[in-house]
Amino acid sequence: MLLLLQQFPSLPSSGAASFPPPFQNVQSAFLCLRDCKRPPLPVLSAFSSGPKLQFSNECHRVNCSRRSATVLCTGKRPRQGSRPKKRERVPQNVDLPAVLPKKKKKPYPIPLKNILQAARADKKLAAMGMEKPLEPPKNGLLVPDLIPVAYEVLDAWRILIRGLTQILHTVPIHACSECSEVHVAQVGHDIQDCHGSTSGSRKGFHSWVKGSINDVLLPIESYHMYDPFGRRIKHETRFNYDRIPAVVELCIQAGVDLPEFPSRRRTQPVRMIGKKVIDRGGFVEEPELEKHVDRKSQVIDLDTHRSLERFPPPDISEVPKIAQETINAYEKVKWGVNRLMKKYTVKACGYCSEVHVGPWGHNAKLCGEFKHQWRDGKHGWQDATVDEVFPPNYVWHVRDPKGPPMRRGLKRFYGKAPAVVEVCMQAGAQVPERYKPMMRLDIVVPESEEAQLVA
Repeated sequence: MLLLLQQFPSLPSSGAASFPPPFQNVQSAFLCLRDCKRPPLPVLSAFSSGPKLQFSNECHRVNCSRRSATVLCTGKRPRQGSRPKKRERVPQNVDLPAVLPKKKKKPYPIPLKNILQAARADKKLAAMGMEKPLEPPKNGLLVPDLIPVAYEVLDAWRILIRGLTQILHTVPIHACSECSEVHVAQVGHDIQDCHGSTSGSRKGFHSWVKGSINDVLLPIESYHMYDPFGRRIKHETRFNYDRIPAVVELCIQAGVDLPEFPSRRRTQPVRMIGKKVIDRGGFVEEPELEKHVDRKSQVIDLDTHRSLERFPPPDISEVPKIAQETINAYEKVKWGVNRLMKKYTVKACGYCSEVHVGPWGHNAKLCGEFKHQWRDGKHGWQDATVDEVFPPNYVWHVRDPKGPPMRRGLKRFYGKAPAVVEVCMQAGAQVPERYKPMMRLDIVVPESEEAQLVA
């Protein structure tokens, strides 16, 4: 609908020059305003950034006579996505996750309400005799999109072990012989937070010894199973299965083919009714390796065992480059494990650090944590988190590795970082932005006398 604003008299020949050439021979002009839903004419492409203008030659009846007129229409489209975006606030300082008490079970990563709701839905389908709808990899089939991710994680895992071993030849590591505390500096700190069995006689001070790569990269191992949907591991048969790093086992089940650790690749999905497997394609035994194949020698680069003997010390000039490659590999492994665990099931004990890669946990009675007598040593399986499969192992961030040791009175001014990040940073690598808030780099550590005056 056109809104007529004003009628102009016939324009002289000089005024017609202000209109485009197709409309110079008109007798009168009307200025009107309307919403233009059609794209602007090519003649007015220069006005694309401002209001949309459109000329049209229309005929209107004035005093029962037809008169030719030029109608000028203008309109402005609302810009898409004009809503202002909220700026993401980068936290200045971040506290570390709280240390969970050992006399309580770990919290469920998935809310218990959702677990019970899914269990009721499965029970309802089982009561009606209907199969549970399963998608890869829950039905035993591989996810094709995650196979390249698994290979990337395994390659980054090799780089991480090799680079971290070479850095430890130049960066000193100290570990407490009575507890799990690790410190990356020339000397150990003086913070009295040891909880070992003999910490009372030492007044909480740590008993420092030389650390190794297993103190930085915690060895979380899992049983390797040829068929995760096959027979469950019993306590009597636990020695028939190999123990390998949980990250490697996750990559194998996600599609990585290692001749030393074969895995069953299904072509038909697993069928289940409730918790009962009605069709798994039969039980298949793991094929035996050839006698001349040494399993440990082929995959020794995937384990940290005696890695300091396998990798010689690097040149001092190459240490920063190796440190940067190592921290990049660490981020790649963490990213890949997080992505794989969104699809593939990994179980962890709610009381100890045991991890099992597969749809169900094993039945080995090896748990010795809180109230294990009530469970006859069996693990309390629940869904695992990324930090349980690939733990960060936080350590104190040392600003001056060659300076005086840290003191207990200034504990609240110190920050922390994952052990791998702290080692690589002291070797010359750039720290990722997401670790800087927890390292508290913007806090000035006062002197011991000034600490009492700080609010």
